[in-house]
Amino acid sequence: MVETLFPMLARYNAWANERVYAAAGALDDYALRMDCEAFFGSVHRTLNHIITADRIWMRRFTGEGPSPRALNEVPYEAFADLATARRAEDARIIAWVEGLTPAELAGRFRYQPISKPVDIEQPLAPALLHFFNHQTHHRGQCHAMLTRLVGKAPELDLILFQRESGMGM
Repeated sequence: MVETLFPMLARYNAWANERVYAAAGALDDYALRMDCEAFFGSVHRTLNHIITADRIWMRRFTGEGPSPRALNEVPYEAFADLATARRAEDARIIAWVEGLTPAELAGRFRYQPISKPVDIEQPLAPALLHFFNHQTHHRGQCHAMLTRLVGKAPELDLILFQRESGMGM
């Protein structure tokens, strides 16, 4: 089960991101950056946070890639650049997750949190669950902001992805 769960979540993540980015890309710049009183304020800042956090975790998992220094970094001011980077990061996540062996998934890894530089060692599989859940959490915030801004947002249910893709069915 674990060997198929994480590839499904990686592909779901990319699918959900495409839907959110399509909806966000239809906003004008003012709406995209409008403070909606979410944790990171706007759709733009929240999407930047998601890619920043993904890169932090991927660096921890793989030892490769960008190394953000703060969770509220805004690495992309232009939405088009952010969307391009998101697609590349999603492809990177899928490739890495689909290459994991059962032994690697059962293994442990070490890292230091940004907020408190102490060594932490933990099992990989539960950390991957956090990784994908974190994205879902913040995409949900974007969904709420999109609903507020335009009256509706795309469906993001995992079961819809499963039905469309055949994964997990």
